[in-house]
Amino acid sequence: MFTKIEDFTAEWTSEAELTASVLDALTDDSLGQEVIEGRRTLGQISWHLVRSLHYMTSLGLAFEAPSRGEEAPDSAAFIALEYRRISNNLLNAVRTQWNDESLRESVMIEKEAWLNGSSLRYTIMHQVHHRGQMTVLMRQAGLRTPNVYGPTYDTWVEKGIAPLI
Repeated sequence: MFTKIEDFTAEWTSEAELTASVLDALTDDSLGQEVIEGRRTLGQISWHLVRSLHYMTSLGLAFEAPSRGEEAPDSAAFIALEYRRISNNLLNAVRTQWNDESLRESVMIEKEAWLNGSSLRYTIMHQVHHRGQMTVLMRQAGLRTPNVYGPTYDTWVEKGIAPLI
């Protein structure tokens, strides 16, 4: 749980840039990659990351929604650009509409109390969860995955270091 806006700002800034780097590595052709038939595609997961940030308005934050509906766009560049815009909107809303006291307030969501500071932590964890899914799909689509929390297999090989198995 976050108890200080300053702490959330630092972590969100870092995590949002990692998410943006994954989105930047997508191509239009890769957006249709599925794990199995009938499940979310890489494009649908990436667009879900954009749209899900706006769920924070249910906690009382007000900021502009994504500029497109539920259907995933067919442009990877658009998704990455829109992610950056909505991510910045979320951060600005938290910084200007809440204070440290607000993080200890709770909101009822489906008959369950959610602390604002915990909801911010969950939002970051949600991003991390879907980034992990995306990197697997990116590999299946033949894309190079960016370094996120450390070097990728490809990065190690390029440095002449045997990757750990």
